[in-house]
Amino acid sequence: MKKLLSIRYSEWAFNVALLSLRLVFGIVMMVDHGIPKMMKFADLQSKFYDFLGLGGKWSLMLVIFSEVFCSLFLALGLFTRFALIPLIITMLVAYFVVHAGDALPDKEPSLLYLTVYFAILLVGPGKISVDGMIK
Repeated sequence: MKKLLSIRYSEWAFNVALLSLRLVFGIVMMVDHGIPKMMKFADLQSKFYDFLGLGGKWSLMLVIFSEVFCSLFLALGLFTRFALIPLIITMLVAYFVVHAGDALPDKEPSLLYLTVYFAILLVGPGKISVDGMIK
């Protein structure tokens, strides 16, 4: 009980928590969002949201890069902070532009991803990562 009420944490627990966040949010983003978009590329490119006037095809390609490759880098903990920048931009656009008029339950996933990605950007990938092992 005393440990449950303590505000102290161990470095090991902190690094395991970061590992679990990176793995879950990186892999789920890639498997549930990025890969399905990649598989339906031909169907989605003409109706995908046109970000920055690049056209639906290029916007979709940027989102696939973010959701597949950057998510993989996040899960591995490789170039973590650089990989988070496209993911954060993607979630900002999803929340504030694409789902702007939607009810909160519809845009909640993008807000959750955005919050976790921003937190990992601030604290880093932790020691149980490729970045941590290189350092």
